[in-house]
Amino acid sequence: MPLLYPVAAAVLQAASQTIDKVTLNVKRVTYKVYNVISFPLIFFFTLIAFLIFRPALSMSQFTTLNTILITAAIVLGVITNAIYYKALKNDKLSEMQAIGLLSKIPLIIFAGIFFIEERNYITMILASIAALSLIWSHWERHHFHVAKRTWPFLIWVLIVSPFGGIIAKELLKTFNPISLHLVTSFFQAIIFFSIYRKNLKSVPKKAVALLLLTNLLTSAAWILQYFSYQISGIVFTVLILSLQPLLIYFTSIFYLKEKPNKKKIISFIIILLAIITSQII
Repeated sequence: MPLLYPVAAAVLQAASQTIDKVTLNVKRVTYKVYNVISFPLIFFFTLIAFLIFRPALSMSQFTTLNTILITAAIVLGVITNAIYYKALKNDKLSEMQAIGLLSKIPLIIFAGIFFIEERNYITMILASIAALSLIWSHWERHHFHVAKRTWPFLIWVLIVSPFGGIIAKELLKTFNPISLHLVTSFFQAIIFFSIYRKNLKSVPKKAVALLLLTNLLTSAAWILQYFSYQISGIVFTVLILSLQPLLIYFTSIFYLKEKPNKKKIISFIIILLAIITSQII
């Protein structure tokens, strides 16, 4: 049963992010339009789940520490999504997934630092091997190749973004996954609406169905991922979620007709093996 949560999350998120790329490129939705619409929808779908399952949510859960952590999670979520969808608008889906998978490595390392039950020092060596393989896969003509507008996302996922998983696991000690996602998505929706509300007038009608579908899928995926963090821990969850970028990479090749790259496929395999080995050891 614990395996079901991250596997389902990986499949749903892979489908959602593929639809995201179609929405941003084919339907010509800007990243500003996407964010201002998506987070209210994510909150709406999470609210439906909350009303169905009725998980605990009370003011007593908002201790000083939890309030600080929730605020940090909201800020990290807003910045990460703003940078990610701006980069996705201008880069290949497969490139974004390569970078997204790299962020799993520091997350595993930080999980070992902050949580004793997940500590495994050999992971640091495996993480270094995985990181070097990704650098090698992007090394073209004697320099590291990443699209210009993707650099902010790469730097962010390596240095700051992994702390989001650490914060989530700490909050999940007192919050139900549905309740936590409801709270964070509510405030993220308010922030994005206040920043990008002027862009709502430019929403293409043909993109509405895609926006509804992708945000339904991503809402379910994040809730399932939080359940996996809570039940099985970060390292196990990250191990299984490694299926996500692999699924998206091959989807981008066969459905979006992106050109396959042998070095990136080899890098994906190396990183996946590193994560699997860290879990086995």
